[in-house]
Amino acid sequence: MTKKLWFQMGVGILLSILIIKYFMEISFIFAPVVIIIKAIILPLLLGGVLYYMTEPIQRFMENRKFPRWASILTIFAGLAVVLWIFIAIIGPPITNQVNNLVEDAPTLEKKFNIVKDRLLEQKEDLPEQIQNSIDSAANSAQSIAVKFGKWVVQFLQSFFQAMFLLILVPFFFIFMLKDHEKFAPKIYNLFSGERREWVKKTLSDIDNVLRSYIQGQFLISAILASLILIGYLLIGLKYSLLLALFALFMNLVPFIGPWIAVAPAVIIAYLQEPKLVILVAIVTLVAQQIDSNLITPNVMGKSLDIHPLTVITIILAAGNIAGFVGIIVGVPVYAVGKVIVSNIYDQRRKIKHAATKDV
Repeated sequence: MTKKLWFQMGVGILLSILIIKYFMEISFIFAPVVIIIKAIILPLLLGGVLYYMTEPIQRFMENRKFPRWASILTIFAGLAVVLWIFIAIIGPPITNQVNNLVEDAPTLEKKFNIVKDRLLEQKEDLPEQIQNSIDSAANSAQSIAVKFGKWVVQFLQSFFQAMFLLILVPFFFIFMLKDHEKFAPKIYNLFSGERREWVKKTLSDIDNVLRSYIQGQFLISAILASLILIGYLLIGLKYSLLLALFALFMNLVPFIGPWIAVAPAVIIAYLQEPKLVILVAIVTLVAQQIDSNLITPNVMGKSLDIHPLTVITIILAAGNIAGFVGIIVGVPVYAVGKVIVSNIYDQRRKIKHAATKDV
């Protein structure tokens, strides 16, 4: 019985629970370690994202005989130019639209309250069952909005609290660009034989998954945001650049992000001119159709192979556990875990097949 997979998994789960239980009881011993990890996690994540975004540029240059130091300097110079373009060209319109939004906020609030009161008045003329459904939907939407607002606030608080640590980002980024080939060998060289090959393959698969997800998700978000910006400008929607920038960040969240991104656009469109809501819906529909049929299949392909329902479940669970940061990192963490489990399963199947063959 001890050789059965279900028994070994059960023992592993029980041992994991016991380890977590006793770890929690003596957590005060590890408090300094936890503080250090929290301090470096944001710079490490940002450094990793920058590395995966710029690694194709470095590989392209080094394939053309550029030395490592030259590729790193070129990447930093390119990032500096992009930052300057953003500040010099995109910064002023964004600042202008933010100021306009702040000035128009009282008027927008009055219009929103008028629309809300009108809808509540009309609700009384509907059957009781429909009224109850509307109340239930409104409460659910309010609960989701409040929870999402808390996630955003928590993220902003954490972000601003960690701003002074962002000086560490260039250091992580430089070391990743400089020594990224050395990280995996230092791990798999600790092993030997078949286990070494398995660890090497697993690390390679994890690297491929993270690269595909980060590069693909950022590219898809940038293309979608550009399409949305063009559409909003064509229909004359106010705060188009601000809404497109919001969509750029929200589209980093798979499946749920685009729906979150369109919500403020619909509200502003209705308050600006009700018929614009239809045009915003058309722009969103066209952008999403182009994404689902052309962009995502060609950019992401089947690299993650995660069902949409699984993604939504992961995002909701990660959001409850770790707030807005959990929403962002939930899917890649799950993808890495899936790679590890798949490789463990494949290795066990190979061992079992070899044992059966010997018999």
